[in-house]
Amino acid sequence: AVRVLEDDPEFNAGLGSALTRDATVETDAAVMDGVTQRVGAVAAVPDLATPIALARAVLEAGEHVILAGAEAWRFAADCGLTPAAPGALVTDRARAKLAALGPRSGGTVGAIARDRAGRFAAATSTGGISGKRCGRIGDSPIPGAGTWADPACAISATGDGEAILRVALARSISMRLDGGLERAVRDSLAELARITGGTAGVISIDASSRVILQLTPEMPVAWVDDAGAGDSLGATL
Repeated sequence: AVRVLEDDPEFNAGLGSALTRDATVETDAAVMDGVTQRVGAVAAVPDLATPIALARAVLEAGEHVILAGAEAWRFAADCGLTPAAPGALVTDRARAKLAALGPRSGGTVGAIARDRAGRFAAATSTGGISGKRCGRIGDSPIPGAGTWADPACAISATGDGEAILRVALARSISMRLDGGLERAVRDSLAELARITGGTAGVISIDASSRVILQLTPEMPVAWVDDAGAGDSLGATL
């Protein structure tokens, strides 16, 4: 699911990623297995169209949790992932956002899943925020911040990355499950707002396969369950 979103220039991941202040693309991504709680993540990787595939390769290799920058690029080559040519991932839309020099804008793509055996997984990918410094790493590749999966839930977050990092948002939600997932998400987002003044959106799923979506005003989301497929924009479900 995340690979499909990375290929869509409408989203801030892979092709169409937000640009650094140098008008280049650097991406972050993470995949987490809820059974083993193993994680693979990459950060500040230049010119890679499929960062989530590289994050999965890091997970499967099992040697490290996070690879960043040029070394992640070299690992991608070792895995047979071909980096894009410089500028190939830059879109006119991303250039326009950078040129506007307004409030920092970003975006993230993410997916969560629970299979029939009750196993959870989460994946998140992003180009970060428009106009960021080269080398900036957001919440998406950090386990417990923008991405989390364990034996009880899976979570992917988007929003103000620095705020999400400060409160370890995804892990905070997972540790509040005694009161139910909906309350855990609501209370954790309220804590984030109180402490940091930032905003965030979350997709999450629990052991009963209940999906809780707490969305920012412009956050599209879609899902598939036993009842079929659905989608929403800017709602709390």
